[in-house]
Amino acid sequence: MRAAFDELRLALSAEIIGQAALVERLLIALLADGHLLVEGAPGLAKTSAIRALAARLDAEFARVQFTPDLLPADLTGTEIWRPQDGRFEFLPGPIFHPILLADEINRAPAKVQSALLEAMGERQVTVGRATYPLPALFLVMATQNPIEQEGTFPLPEAQLDRFLMHVRIGYPEAKTEAGILKLARDRARNALKPAVEAAQRLSQADVFAARNAVLDVHLAPAVERYLIELVLASRDARAYDAPLAQRIAWGASPRGSIALERCARAHAWLLGRDFVTPDDVRAVAPDVLRHRILPSYEATAEGWDGERLVKELLARVPLP
Repeated sequence: MRAAFDELRLALSAEIIGQAALVERLLIALLADGHLLVEGAPGLAKTSAIRALAARLDAEFARVQFTPDLLPADLTGTEIWRPQDGRFEFLPGPIFHPILLADEINRAPAKVQSALLEAMGERQVTVGRATYPLPALFLVMATQNPIEQEGTFPLPEAQLDRFLMHVRIGYPEAKTEAGILKLARDRARNALKPAVEAAQRLSQADVFAARNAVLDVHLAPAVERYLIELVLASRDARAYDAPLAQRIAWGASPRGSIALERCARAHAWLLGRDFVTPDDVRAVAPDVLRHRILPSYEATAEGWDGERLVKELLARVPLP
């Protein structure tokens, strides 16, 4: 099973050049049964990455462009009156696809964001008096740009906490950019290249089997204590650094602990190990915790954000 995921990683890395971290985070989210929020400037292959992943899974894909005039029914679906039958029929929306891209999620109003919140947290959609379950395989990747914030609706903390990880990606290096240009030329020459064959796709049963394997990855008590100490320090860091504690308004919830453990297990499994090390915890901690730790008003005025707070906690909480 790990070999299948190694092949999947290689295939994605060959198609999404220069975004190895994003590819790895996508696989971790798939293995940890969570959702991903990706932040980066336009043109950094955010949409291409999730499309490439969906093309290699035996799962349907849907993309929703979030705009200020989007309605919850555009996402969840709606009930249509059938006069010939004398009843309402529910027509499911794009949210019922196993792989969903919520493009520029912060451009949609609060009503749409709340509809997505129920789906991500409860794995169900309520329309009228009826509740409909979502597919067993359900992965949401939402994107947002760090620029052009006019007319946007910042995601509330409750919605941010539903995301397993908040990933930030940057521009590629010069050598990588040359590889991107070559890939773009090759794609232009092979515009009619056939899609990935069904036999080459990873089945949903394989994904669920891999998730069970990840849950079997050993987590030693000492590493578990280190993981817990990191989360507890985000709530009260006075034992490590009193000024740092004053810069944190809110720390990570138990959902953050669960997310950190699952991501650390998935990270270790992808590297071919059957046990978690402190380095696995430290590798995923910034993406898991940066959106769950809120700086105080004074710290925000000084230029602090969640990412900087996580780095300071990692530097102060001693390794086991």
